[in-house]
Amino acid sequence: MTDPITTFRSQLPHHRLIAYQVAVELLLAVKAASIRDTHLRDQAHRAAKSACLNTAEGAGRVSRGDRARAFAIARGEAVEAVAGVEIAELTGDADAGATARCIPIAERLVALLRGLTR
Repeated sequence: MTDPITTFRSQLPHHRLIAYQVAVELLLAVKAASIRDTHLRDQAHRAAKSACLNTAEGAGRVSRGDRARAFAIARGEAVEAVAGVEIAELTGDADAGATARCIPIAERLVALLRGLTR
């Protein structure tokens, strides 16, 4: 799959933000978990996508308060996405080891976003 970000030089603020790159990594890890429960898969995927979108939104905001709000929402969505994978794995509805693959990515993203909300 071609990475749309690397196919051209972007000047958009979220493309320069490491937290956005990590959010995308989390999205791909959640997708790779192959959650079989359709409702839980939808929730986890939407939360992971929202983590990406809110991280991008925060990067594009100008005021400190607007940025912090978007990054705080992204942090919550990242945690929700991992919880979805964890619940799916606990109930046998996701690939074994999916949670273990997602948690380190989410921990890194949460740490990055925590720093950005200050």
